[in-house]
Amino acid sequence: QLQLEESGGGLVQPGGSLRLSCAASGSIFSLNKINEMGWYRQAPGKQRELVANTTSDGSPNYSDSVKGRFTISRDNVKWSVYLQMSTLKPEDTAVYYCRVRTYFGMDYWGTGTLVSVSS
Repeated sequence: QLQLEESGGGLVQPGGSLRLSCAASGSIFSLNKINEMGWYRQAPGKQRELVANTTSDGSPNYSDSVKGRFTISRDNVKWSVYLQMSTLKPEDTAVYYCRVRTYFGMDYWGTGTLVSVSS
């Protein structure tokens, strides 16, 4: 009952920056059930892994591999979550997925946006 649209992916050189955006849409009833908003990624040959996540109050958590380089934030008026990525490394190359979790434990996923870090 929720739709997620990611944007902001692309090709960037090592050490560069990108900002990912994800906007949730749906009925007001569904939108008001959103608790967690976060980002996952999946690199070729690897499992999908958590990048960063926020709860409804905006408190963040990060994977160790991105801590200190990435910043997650959310806007509960626009129903959006953002990921500011800095000091990007080739190992950050992956398809990045937005994930929303409701207070009832239901997950919704975006279709992904590709981030390629290469010189």
